[in-house]
Amino acid sequence: MKHVILITGGQRSGKSAYAEQLALRLSPRPVYLTTAHIGDDEFRERVRCHRERRGDCWTNLKEEKYLSQYDLYNKVVVVDCITLWCTNFFYDRLETDRELPDINAALREIKAEFDQLTAQEATFIFVTNEIGSGGVSTNAVQRRFTDMEGG
Repeated sequence: MKHVILITGGQRSGKSAYAEQLALRLSPRPVYLTTAHIGDDEFRERVRCHRERRGDCWTNLKEEKYLSQYDLYNKVVVVDCITLWCTNFFYDRLETDRELPDINAALREIKAEFDQLTAQEATFIFVTNEIGSGGVSTNAVQRRFTDMEGG
């Protein structure tokens, strides 16, 4: 049976750990699908700690954009995180630092990929950050991203 579960909260609030606990209650061999682009050593270390915390019972997959390429039939899948996944589409549309990405085009791509992914018969546990409560950025690109995320 297909299920979609959304877990949201602030950064470093325990969302990932909660999603992992839920997945383990639903399956002895869940899948962890990470969407992060690892751009520096600090983030690489954070990912390593997450993976170590999960242990060997997990199948770990990494994909920055095209999540539907994996056959996830009958699996319990934690997708962590939607905010970073959307960021990957958004920044691929950013041609230069001075131009603003086409939000509507990015959203169309995201929706198409999301629909393809969730068409699979699986239980999806999506983790996302709450980004709309932090005030209004002075940076135009950051404001566009927050608008795209619904903040």
